[in-house]
Amino acid sequence: MNDDFGTFVATSGPRLLRFAVLITGQQADAEDLLQEVLEQVYPRWRAVRQRQPEAYLRRAMTNRLVSRWRSPWSRRRVAHQPDAVAQQDEMARVDDREVLLAALRELPPRMRAVVVLRYWLGLSEAEAAAELDCSTGSVKSQASRGLHRLRARLEAAGVTPLDLDLAEDNHA
Repeated sequence: MNDDFGTFVATSGPRLLRFAVLITGQQADAEDLLQEVLEQVYPRWRAVRQRQPEAYLRRAMTNRLVSRWRSPWSRRRVAHQPDAVAQQDEMARVDDREVLLAALRELPPRMRAVVVLRYWLGLSEAEAAAELDCSTGSVKSQASRGLHRLRARLEAAGVTPLDLDLAEDNHA
């Protein structure tokens, strides 16, 4: 069992960490979240591995993050980012990506998870609803509101969404 779990973590860990970074907004928080969930899953690995383990872990991370966000003991406030971004040139894609990640961090955790699952990982509405254990209508409304907020934030920062390359392969 130990070797099987280690192999899974070695092969799926980078994708799961990338997902965790997107939903938490911080590398250190993402690493902590992934570690906590892996620790919780390890004792039940035999049952989990027979399902879709990556989907199971993404859902567990999302649920854990939402639980943290709701808890008054560990609630964190997102630092307010300045509304204006300095003049950008053609080589400012990294800056644009940072603006996008900052805008994602401003979304509530559940909405952020829906946006990441739908538009970053490319899951269908039904797949995202299954991962988050909610209705497809909820996914649709959360995605719509989340995209509206992201567009408004990006426009305020002077970044047009078409300037960004959202393909998962381009994000380490």
